[in-house]
Amino acid sequence: MTFLTLENVSHYYFSKTGYTKALDEINVSIEEGEFVSIIGPSGCGKSTILSIIARLIKQTEGNIKIKNESLMSSPFNIGYMLQQDYLFPWKTIMDNVLLGPKVNKAISDKTKERAKKLLQEVGLEHTENDYPSELSGGMRQRVALVRTLINNPEILLFDEPFSALDYVTKLKLENLVAKLMKTYHKTAILVTHDLGEAISMSDRIFLMDASPGRIVKTFSVPEELRKEEPFFVRRHPKYQALFDEVWQYLNKDSSTNEAKGMTNNERND
Repeated sequence: MTFLTLENVSHYYFSKTGYTKALDEINVSIEEGEFVSIIGPSGCGKSTILSIIARLIKQTEGNIKIKNESLMSSPFNIGYMLQQDYLFPWKTIMDNVLLGPKVNKAISDKTKERAKKLLQEVGLEHTENDYPSELSGGMRQRVALVRTLINNPEILLFDEPFSALDYVTKLKLENLVAKLMKTYHKTAILVTHDLGEAISMSDRIFLMDASPGRIVKTFSVPEELRKEEPFFVRRHPKYQALFDEVWQYLNKDSSTNEAKGMTNNERND
């Protein structure tokens, strides 16, 4: 079932001296429970797409619908996880997790039990009364994930949430996020510069070009890869085949798409 639809979405950033066209007629349909990634050069509008879906800004042109309802009038919750965890240092981990429900005046015993369950699922049940400064970067990102999930969002947006972490922690969090998305049947969109991450976590990958930002290619991840955890995807023969296909396309015209900026930690796997 189609969950999220972007129809001819364009966006302009205006200034006193003119404007910049950030997005050009983006057309995308995402199925319920699907995990998709958006890759492309810096400045191609990847984060702008997430900001529009998160209702932080409104697109200049086009329509966005969630289950055939207009995005702006839709009652559906949207979760947004960024590269930084943005935990409040003076609040305990539990208080940080419950921030959303508190703002929405939805704190209850049931909500607190859900928070405890989610912390347990990410291996942080022992940190409820700790403060962010007592946790590692990976642990803090897990707290940020729980804080995102506590409001039970119908769609989750991830804007390079693992890019500041060391490689081992990053791989562990990829596995954790992929597992939770499948467990709770969440629709998710990941923006990343890491091609290996996009392949290992996604059902489909959208490749964007810049000036203005537009989707130029869609890659479907083989079913054999989608069944595996992200860590094991990288060991599958079909992973390297898809990596090479996308990499070749990225490098077809490096003078215009900055493809060499894509990270490739697994190139020699």
